[in-house]
Amino acid sequence: MKTIAVIGLGKFGYYIAKSLSKLDITVIAIDHNEQRIEEISEYIDNAFVLDSTNKHALEEVGVYNLDTVIVSIGEDIEASILTVMALKDLKNRNIIAKAITTTHGEILAKIGASKVVHPEKIAGRMLVKSLVEDIKFEKIDLSNSMRIIKFLVPLNLVSKTLQEIESKQFDVKLIALKTEGNWFTSIDYKHEIKDDDVLAYLGDAKIIDNFYDTLIS
Repeated sequence: MKTIAVIGLGKFGYYIAKSLSKLDITVIAIDHNEQRIEEISEYIDNAFVLDSTNKHALEEVGVYNLDTVIVSIGEDIEASILTVMALKDLKNRNIIAKAITTTHGEILAKIGASKVVHPEKIAGRMLVKSLVEDIKFEKIDLSNSMRIIKFLVPLNLVSKTLQEIESKQFDVKLIALKTEGNWFTSIDYKHEIKDDDVLAYLGDAKIIDNFYDTLIS
């Protein structure tokens, strides 16, 4: 399972960490503020109070050799810079760092941040999407009662037609199909499913997960 660390749980970092926790991803959340860690612990098991500028402390909680780390430290520019430096020393590959000024961003880029994010220019939701665009399963809650699930087709559905997997037991609707790299909302139910197809269904939040479990069983 993919692991992403989020360091700094202000409004931006908290949103990112909480959003990632809903996906098929292991999330490590870090902040120096105990109250913020208590709040995010409702959604994330691996949440730690520590000084992110301390390389040994980061290593102890597993923040080394990771594909992606998000640094969302607020006004403390020095801590932000020292954290990125520590992450580079620990061989983390894709370091995405929040900057609060243009100069801050330039410094972060020069010391090794793979990508610098200015929260006022990019929404947290867009960042989550770019990080997890290769996920195999995703839930999107439209309301308390309606949910979309989007998933890479399991092997047991390959070579079947969409008509063959139409559900008679569950009140769900196929709303989109991705095949050969292209999305379609006009559904041809004679389409024969390929192993890299992605399906998106809309349905009642209480039953749509059971529908997915039925498909993969």
